[in-house]
Amino acid sequence: TTLESGGENLVNGLQNLVEDFERGEGKLAVSMTNYEAFEVGKNIAVTPGKVVFQNDMMQLIQYDPSTPQVHKTPLLLMPPWINKYYILDLKPENSFIKWAVDQGHTVFVISWVNPDASYRDKSFADYMEEGPLAALTAVEEATGEKEVNMIGYCIGGTLLACQLAYMKSKGDKRIKSATFFTTLLDFSDAGDLAVFIDEDQISALEERMYKRGYLEGEEMATTFNLLRANDLIWSFVINNYLLGKDPFPFDLLYWNSDSTRMPAAMHSFYLRNMYLNNNLMKKGGISIRGVPIDLTTVDTPSFFISTREDHIAPWKTTYKGMKMFSGPTNFTLAASGHIAGVVNHPAKGKYSHWIGKGKNNPDSPNQWFKEAKEDAGSWWPEWEKWLEQYTGSKVKARKPGDGKLKPIENAPGSYVKKTY
Repeated sequence: TTLESGGENLVNGLQNLVEDFERGEGKLAVSMTNYEAFEVGKNIAVTPGKVVFQNDMMQLIQYDPSTPQVHKTPLLLMPPWINKYYILDLKPENSFIKWAVDQGHTVFVISWVNPDASYRDKSFADYMEEGPLAALTAVEEATGEKEVNMIGYCIGGTLLACQLAYMKSKGDKRIKSATFFTTLLDFSDAGDLAVFIDEDQISALEERMYKRGYLEGEEMATTFNLLRANDLIWSFVINNYLLGKDPFPFDLLYWNSDSTRMPAAMHSFYLRNMYLNNNLMKKGGISIRGVPIDLTTVDTPSFFISTREDHIAPWKTTYKGMKMFSGPTNFTLAASGHIAGVVNHPAKGKYSHWIGKGKNNPDSPNQWFKEAKEDAGSWWPEWEKWLEQYTGSKVKARKPGDGKLKPIENAPGSYVKKTY
């Protein structure tokens, strides 16, 4: 290549290297995509809607309906705060949010704040109170509906499970059904992330976090990228620096690089209680606002979607976490991984998924898989079919601003645009 291009590839490669050092302010921030090609709210995260509520932890987006009638029970999405919510709304043709709106749901999504040093002491409990619990109140004010169907993705699902146990102890029945996207409750096998989890590494990380008040988003991103270094680091080193080519514009990798910070107190609690000590699997192993959390009390009908090649939330471990619940549970396994297996629009006809026999899931995930039926394509329609029993009758479509909450700004809102 160097001979063919007269060395031009190395000149271009060096230029790319210098630009990446500048972008990383002295640290090498390997470019994975053309960052100029995307703008949140312009060509990704474009499903129309309004921010109808906000506090210092999140903005709540309500999407415009696309059907004349909608299901009575609203749908509330709680994405992870380790990344930004628009993984579920990249482009219209792969947007879970747009698809859910098109199925006749009144969709709300929590868009988390990207914290600075002033968030140092924000706890896991603060995320629950100012995130989903505040959102439930806001959804009722916006729609008049007390009950919602809720989705939690990754750490958003871990919080949702804690929230369900917390609400159960308070006699709060506002969540009709719960869906968990690739969610660990049992952290006994934390997948490839386990190599980063031990007392020494967590202590060193805590020291860095408490100095600054947060974990820098890029440090978190680097950890995840190292898990798939061939795909997410070395392929770009070869392309950008040795071949001297510009990275290809790819929405998923743009999102992957648009990282968020973690408040020190919350992240320390999460790493120690979940990853290091697996306390969520013990009755009362953690307490939130003085309430001992016991997952065995959770009887909310639940749907778990996990993915077969997930390195972050291995499916057999997510299955073991599901078995803690006492209510009806449905487990579905999708092909592919933590992101691609979840964000798989039915129109693409990609991958496949395995459906269990329903409510009586065997204790062993291997036994479940042996009995499961494989279906072609996306799991989304399978989930929609399951959800129908909890969506209520049809009502006239509701627009943001119809209820007591007046729109604050257009979706995707300003919190998601905050980068450091």
